[in-house]
Amino acid sequence: MNIERMTFVNDAGIELSGRLETSPEPVRAWALFAHCFTCSKDIAAARRIAARLAERRIGVLRFDFTGLGHSGGEFGNTGFSANIADLRAAARAMDDAGRPPSILIGHSLGGAAVLAAANDIDSVRAVVTIGAPAEPGHALHHLGADIARIRRDGAGPVTIGGRRFDVSRSFIDDMEEADLTARLGAMRAALLVCHAPRDQTVGIENAARIFGAARHPKSFLSLDDADHLLNNEQDAAYVAKVISVWASHYIEDGGAPSLPPLPQLPPLAAGTSRSIELGKDGLAQALTAGGHTLMADEPASAGGTDRGATPYDLLAASLAACTAMTLRLYARRKGIALDHVAVDVTHDRVHAEDCANCVSDGARIDRFTRRIHLRGALDADTHARLREIADRCPVHRTLNASARIETELVIA
Repeated sequence: MNIERMTFVNDAGIELSGRLETSPEPVRAWALFAHCFTCSKDIAAARRIAARLAERRIGVLRFDFTGLGHSGGEFGNTGFSANIADLRAAARAMDDAGRPPSILIGHSLGGAAVLAAANDIDSVRAVVTIGAPAEPGHALHHLGADIARIRRDGAGPVTIGGRRFDVSRSFIDDMEEADLTARLGAMRAALLVCHAPRDQTVGIENAARIFGAARHPKSFLSLDDADHLLNNEQDAAYVAKVISVWASHYIEDGGAPSLPPLPQLPPLAAGTSRSIELGKDGLAQALTAGGHTLMADEPASAGGTDRGATPYDLLAASLAACTAMTLRLYARRKGIALDHVAVDVTHDRVHAEDCANCVSDGARIDRFTRRIHLRGALDADTHARLREIADRCPVHRTLNASARIETELVIA
């Protein structure tokens, strides 16, 4: 991934620090990520989610709020209103750079901030919260008994997450007085609420309140056993994957590469697969097969952009999938204790010295090398039988047999 340092100035004239993460491939949407209370743009969850979204061609700016991370200013003199203003400043900076954010993503208190800022950013079409509180004042539980002292003295030091901050009374007042309910009811963007039922920092009841106050379209994603900070890398990867798919319905291009103008094509008949090129300059193809869609391409070394598997990769994958399915069906029918099966297939072209039908000694033939991984209480005889059954896979038989391809041109 490409990571670009990005700085910008907020309404108070304070320089804020960010990192813009993109894929080498063309970006299909831009997202703005707001981190959790007293965290920074470099917290593991923010880094991992941004990286996974960039892999899916969603460019992400993650930045430090005022007084945190590498940004200037004093954290204790800010508050929830300042977070909203910082988000607006970040969105303006992205827009000025030709990268207007269509997705806002907020973690914990950052989630509350993106909900509050959404209507202030015209380019936003989708908003995602992760473990967000329904009221910004929820974050003040980190201050505990220090709140009374700060109210009395007007300001004072507090320790949050092992770090010392000087917090003012106006900071506390701003957090407590913020109200998300009205903003949620007026929010124009689609909403995805992500929350772990066992979140010990921000309870699941907060997700219910956010979801109930928001208008449709809205969706909810349960994060199962994830903790509040998404310390498990797999949890962050799961969130990013769902965001990418969900947001595709709302971002401008629908989440798919734009197709060139095409002549009117007939509807696909049952059992028909179709490939449509995604532009004249590359080799990328949008495939439709069995009602499902996927991508095919070639690497850059072959003139493509590596946005999908190569045709031979897909052919090898077909053999692998068919082999595994055939073995599973046979084991199920015969009651064989096959716990798991996986199949690896590689393809290459080799000299055909032993090929009786080759036209010359220098001819080459296609070779598929298949490695079958079996797990279970299987004896040697069962292993041998499964090896025989693998050769009965329909795709295996097709590749071994002589196939005839008939071609018809349809001129538009």
